[in-house]
Amino acid sequence: MALITIPYGKTYIETLIPDDHLQGVLIPKSHHYKAKAGEKDLVRMALDNPVASPRLCELAKGCRRIVIITSDHTRPVPTKIIAPLLLEEIRSSNPEAEITFLVATGFHRETTKAELVNKFGEQMFRNEKIVVHNCWSKETMIKAGRLPSGGELIINKLAMEADLLIAEGFIEPHLFAGFSGGRKSVLPGIVSDVTVLANHCAEFIAHEKAKAGILAGNPMHEDMVYAAKQAKLAFILNVAIDADKKIIRAFAGDSEQAHLAGCKFVEELAKVEGKESDIVITSNGGYPLDQNVYQHVKALSSAAAACKAGGVIIACAACNDGHGSQDLYEWLRGGARRAIDIIMQTDKNATIPDQWATQIMARILLAYTVIFVTDQCDHQLIRDMGFETAFTLEEAMAAAKLKAGPCYQITVIPDGVAVIVK
Repeated sequence: MALITIPYGKTYIETLIPDDHLQGVLIPKSHHYKAKAGEKDLVRMALDNPVASPRLCELAKGCRRIVIITSDHTRPVPTKIIAPLLLEEIRSSNPEAEITFLVATGFHRETTKAELVNKFGEQMFRNEKIVVHNCWSKETMIKAGRLPSGGELIINKLAMEADLLIAEGFIEPHLFAGFSGGRKSVLPGIVSDVTVLANHCAEFIAHEKAKAGILAGNPMHEDMVYAAKQAKLAFILNVAIDADKKIIRAFAGDSEQAHLAGCKFVEELAKVEGKESDIVITSNGGYPLDQNVYQHVKALSSAAAACKAGGVIIACAACNDGHGSQDLYEWLRGGARRAIDIIMQTDKNATIPDQWATQIMARILLAYTVIFVTDQCDHQLIRDMGFETAFTLEEAMAAAKLKAGPCYQITVIPDGVAVIVK
């Protein structure tokens, strides 16, 4: 028997799987990667040796208004480590600079005070200027042209009026942008809802290159790079993290070149060979990405790449914040087939909120049985969306075995967000 451990909230779920039914456990190399130094030292090394860019302290000279784009409550970015070192670097050459942290919520809900304190720490929260982006606030935006795809580009005014724009974040495989990090801090991070909707259209979500691990030819990525250039994103500090959300490598410098260097590193660690199984067990890597159903489009996408058509996907997901998107809930409550039919007939200039997550989840629901394992969310809410539910992994496994039959094979992807299944 193999003992399997799956992240769940801030804890773990364990189960035993018979060896003759276990086809494989897909774990990225990042989960066992031995960093060459401590977290702070890794960040300092990156800042001391920026990719294709002068040092940040040089860029900051003479700049009065400096804006640092930072991730929101849904991302496990170790801001408590990164932000003080960014401030130290900037203030070493420009102690009088007016520095603002702009929280890139994208199309997500507003980050709460408690979440900001958890992210920055009490001292930084009290002493630094922090602004939470609101993509629906028209008065805080500026028009910046049109995206290569034709959509209107509207960006947060604070970023556009900055003398120096910086972004911190982390790089992981992303189900349709290829990788997170870099240019994604701008789009969707700090743009208008209009711009997010244009970029996240049905045509792009369905594009053959809009997949995890792919940048070249990816139309969503091309829009994002353009938006970052229009915003004059001058410098990034992105990190790669392990299963414990600890920094294992850092990349600083030019917004494109440093990001590409980071993506190359993450890709080598994230690639896993998958064989199709009847049952796939996965998770979103635990907190903070497993707080709602919406975010699980990531783990479900990885699981689908390793699951036989008609198979069963089991997602261990706290979902303590519910569905995470009223729009997604309403879409799926009306049925996966109906949602897909409407979305695929929707013009790319008339994208509807959260149709992108709906499109992917509906596609998965039509091909697989999906069971959410949670004891922290209303099961009826999840069932309304077309998923099945279980309170324990054992309960979900029993249901999955009935569907798969006695000769079932299982693949386990403990952290579906961190892998690229080939």
